[in-house]
Amino acid sequence: MEFRTLGRSGCAVSTLALGTMTFGRETDEAGSHEQLDRFLEAGGTLVDTADVYSNGVSEEIIGRWLAKQPAGVRERVVLATKGRFPLGEGPNGVGLSRRHLADALDGSLRRLGVERVDLYQVHAFDPWTPVEETLRFLDDAVRAGKIHYVGLSNFTGWQLQRAVDVAEHRGLTVPVTLQPQYNLLVREIEWEIVPAAAANGLGLLPWSPLGGGWLTGKYRQDERPTGATRLGENPDRGVEAYGRRSAVQRTWDVVEAVGAVAEGRGCSMAPVALAWLVDRPAVTSVILGARTLEQLEDNLGAAGLHLSAEETARLDEASDPAPADYPYGGPGSEQRSRRIEGGR
Repeated sequence: MEFRTLGRSGCAVSTLALGTMTFGRETDEAGSHEQLDRFLEAGGTLVDTADVYSNGVSEEIIGRWLAKQPAGVRERVVLATKGRFPLGEGPNGVGLSRRHLADALDGSLRRLGVERVDLYQVHAFDPWTPVEETLRFLDDAVRAGKIHYVGLSNFTGWQLQRAVDVAEHRGLTVPVTLQPQYNLLVREIEWEIVPAAAANGLGLLPWSPLGGGWLTGKYRQDERPTGATRLGENPDRGVEAYGRRSAVQRTWDVVEAVGAVAEGRGCSMAPVALAWLVDRPAVTSVILGARTLEQLEDNLGAAGLHLSAEETARLDEASDPAPADYPYGGPGSEQRSRRIEGGR
């Protein structure tokens, strides 16, 4: 396992993180604890959860696991959680207001059984709450010792820049990470979000690095998924929906390219897709999300794996989202660049 700093902070984390959205929903408590044990055994340290995962149950499962660990194991864990989405009803039970986040953070700490978390992330932008209100609450929480570092999740480029600018201008705690969806099928964040994160020293913590299973090769063209997979149980599931992605030829070009590189490496497709993402600019740690211990074992095959320049180029070409000429394509990009030349 390799390590990088958590964005521009001094806190070191493993380049693979354990995501726990499945805990309490797709993975029972015993299976969740097995995943946590195996992840730390493999050298992993960053464990990511959220209050909304299984309506708080994911945090409770992690809390019970932490409670039975010796001090040395607890010390190794870098614990991250999130708040923003509702756990109950009412207009003040959601969002990034001081009122809601105060309740959300205290609830997370209680369920996790800890006095503080290493990284507290706002789970998405809130158009109704002034950014300064959110950042002042987070700064207060840092000063109170409830949070070590602040992160963002699912922010666009301008939202990220606004948060950083306000924090710096007001002398408040500046976010150190951004957690976006990012994988070989979702590269559009490279147009604005990745440059904004890199320019401000925010480390990326990509979620859905395998595209909801698409990059493992489990789905086939013109064969609607069935059985015990996420899309088999619900083919219309969110951004991963089979009908939406299967209709795009680029999807199958990417799957084919990942499969070819994996075959050449003598490994499964998941480690190849994960290794490509680990080495993208600004990435700090890639969040693994597994239903089973077997899936986690397969994903951990990416630890220490780095693709060659030729393998990376093949995946880059197949997954290129091909932006329009303006503003992100060739002509638009040329308008924002220049060469430094001297002489005649």
